[in-house]
Amino acid sequence: MTGRRRKPRRRRTRVVTVVVVSFVVLLTAGAGWVYLKLNGNISTFDADGLSKNRPRASAAGQNVLVIGSDSRSGDNSSLGGGEGDVGRSDTAFLLHVYGDGEHAVAVSIPRDTLVDIPPCRNPDGSWTEEQQHVMFNSAFSVGGSPKGNPACTQNTIERLTGLRVDHTVVVDFAGFAAMTSAVGGVDVCVPADVHQGDLDPHRGSRGDLIFAKGRQSVSGRKALDYVRVRHGLGDGSDIGRIQRQQAFLSAMVRKVRSQGFNPTTLLPLADAATKSMTVDPGLGSADKMLSFAMSLKDIGLHDMKFVTLPWRYDGNRVAVVQPDADALWAALRADRTVDGKNAGRAGAAGAAKPSPSVPAASSPAPSTVTPTPPGTLSSGVVSGARSADDDPCANLSYG
Repeated sequence: MTGRRRKPRRRRTRVVTVVVVSFVVLLTAGAGWVYLKLNGNISTFDADGLSKNRPRASAAGQNVLVIGSDSRSGDNSSLGGGEGDVGRSDTAFLLHVYGDGEHAVAVSIPRDTLVDIPPCRNPDGSWTEEQQHVMFNSAFSVGGSPKGNPACTQNTIERLTGLRVDHTVVVDFAGFAAMTSAVGGVDVCVPADVHQGDLDPHRGSRGDLIFAKGRQSVSGRKALDYVRVRHGLGDGSDIGRIQRQQAFLSAMVRKVRSQGFNPTTLLPLADAATKSMTVDPGLGSADKMLSFAMSLKDIGLHDMKFVTLPWRYDGNRVAVVQPDADALWAALRADRTVDGKNAGRAGAAGAAKPSPSVPAASSPAPSTVTPTPPGTLSSGVVSGARSADDDPCANLSYG
């Protein structure tokens, strides 16, 4: 009797084992298919265009340059309107991920900022002469390539900031629209009614209302319109648009976080993101991108900040305000946050203890003057900072 009873158990065990093994095989095969699909989506740019005279690499966090391309080539023409096959950059920010892995700040660079562009490599392999006091976004157009020149923009950022850029990512119109659809829309706030004529009168009647004032969810083309619209809001400046772009990115971070690690959402998002991006070779595979994405998982919404490079108007262009800008770059080099915290690895671990081999009496007397921490930020930078958990309707219209 005992032997007879054991047989069904063994059979059930074998069946369960087969099911589990089959599931693991299917899961592994599925993951492999997803990996190959995502890997095949990724495009990289030629690192030979990076400057040979770069800032030193730093152990203090990592810096990622994100460029929004407004090229009208391919699928981007129907979304952006207009014509032209020369890559152009409409927005850019430098993301600094602090050494503790728990803080980050994105510094927006106004596209009209007057900067020096160092020598850059053309598509034919020749190098340009240095350009002085020219618009920042012109760096991306050096060489006239439809895909733009991300290496030249990276060279320009490194010259401007003195920081070494670890990675560069370019996102185009079509990819941005697809990503917002993949997450099911993003909640935004519009400070005033926006009509078609404020964005692109060629796409319809100038008087058509495309955004009503107030909160709403946007995705796809409408999300792209939201981050692009400039005229008809505030003073119509790029600075005002940057504030709305920062609000949008904050809302998108919140939306992705709220959905958690849900494959139904994350896989379409990853597919849309990898299709839309051109990256440096250091991010040129799915596993490298995953590794970088995982380095951001411990950053809380309140500790994800957005600021704008200190600026002032210079005619119809934008000038960098000093010493405020240099203080900002110094803060990033020192891994100090917008609110003055030391967020480097050493800071996260606590202050170093004195060596037990040194008698306490031999330690110097404490100074009566508290030294100014490196990279103390101006009040304008601090007060203008946005956190990813801020109200989406706050601080939207400059001017």
